[in-house]
Amino acid sequence: MNQDNVDKNEPTQAPENAVEEVVSGEVELDQGADEQGLDWKAYADELEAKLSAAEATIEAQKDSVLRAKADGENARRRAEQEIDKARKFALEKFAGELLNVVDNLERATLAADAENEAVKSLLEGVEMTHKSFISTFEKFGLETLDPQGEAFNPEHHQAMSMQESDEVAPNTVLAVMQKGYVLNGRLLRPAMVMVSRGGSNSVDTQA
Repeated sequence: MNQDNVDKNEPTQAPENAVEEVVSGEVELDQGADEQGLDWKAYADELEAKLSAAEATIEAQKDSVLRAKADGENARRRAEQEIDKARKFALEKFAGELLNVVDNLERATLAADAENEAVKSLLEGVEMTHKSFISTFEKFGLETLDPQGEAFNPEHHQAMSMQESDEVAPNTVLAVMQKGYVLNGRLLRPAMVMVSRGGSNSVDTQA
């Protein structure tokens, strides 16, 4: 057999320490990374801390946005309530001044002689004017308090006098001396009334 052929076909033998050299090289690489100052665990901890801080900041900003939104909604509702209140009661002072006009029209109607032909047409004009006032009042939420025969209500009525009566229950309105008015549920002027009493029963005369 040709010695040259044998040498060429036999596999080359790896050095016995080849594996050790590879492993040794990897270890040296890792040691080299450490020598460059790269502490991967510390770096990961740092990133996690930054992530936690960012998440906390986002949550805080969410709370701030939600609070700002809630404050805005509350402010809007308060503004709407104030506008509604102003709309309802803007005419309160003006309507209060006109009540004297309505009272005078009612007095003129009661005092006039309806059978007198000389004043009949004038009386009709006064009555029409009075009805027009009342109709206009009602359009703007002004209601008339005419509690004849009703139970005395100290929230809406002012007792000007009291009189014993066996015909009605105690604390009943016997007569209305002056009508009252309510504007959108709020008392504008109490009705001035005469109230019945019986025995020891008494009435709160404050409106």
